[in-house]
This record gives sequence, C-alpha cells and structure tokens, in this order.
Amino acid sequence: MPAIRPEKRSLTLHGHRTSVTLEAPFWEALRRIAAREGMPVNRLVTQIDDARDPGTSLATAVRVHVLDWALSNAAEHDGGPRRQAG
Repeated sequence: MPAIRPEKRSLTLHGHRTSVTLEAPFWEALRRIAAREGMPVNRLVTQIDDARDPGTSLATAVRVHVLDWALSNAAEHDGGPRRQAG
C-alpha cells in the first residue's frame, strides 16, 4: 500500500478558523457523510467538535466519527445492530 500522508485543511467552526490534519481517505469520507446528511463539511465538523470530549483532539474526534459512521452503515447492510455515530 502506498504511503498516505496527512493533509491539513482550514475549516470555520462557530465563525472561527481552525485547521485539521487528516489523511485523504478521512477527508473523502467526511465529504461523503456531509453530503448524505445534507450539510456542508464545516457544519458537520462543528457538530463533531461540539460533541467531543474536551480531552480529545478534533482530528481524533473526526476520525472516530467517520469510523462509527462506516461501522453503522456496514451493520445496516449486514443486518447487524446499528451503532450510534458519534
């Protein structure tokens, strides 16, 4: 597998600029989740930011949200229990 380098992107959360560093597959998944939820990426990340534990970095919270969302969708397709994305 080729090396996957993190990409730093700027976002606006509650009117303030911040940057988040994620690997390209996470950025792509985040765009897809936002599209399916009918909202811009900035709004989705704002919701993730609002829900995260203060001791958890924003990048980690985004990765966990993407993973939870993917597992939830996999469970739906497999007929297993649905996990709450977080």
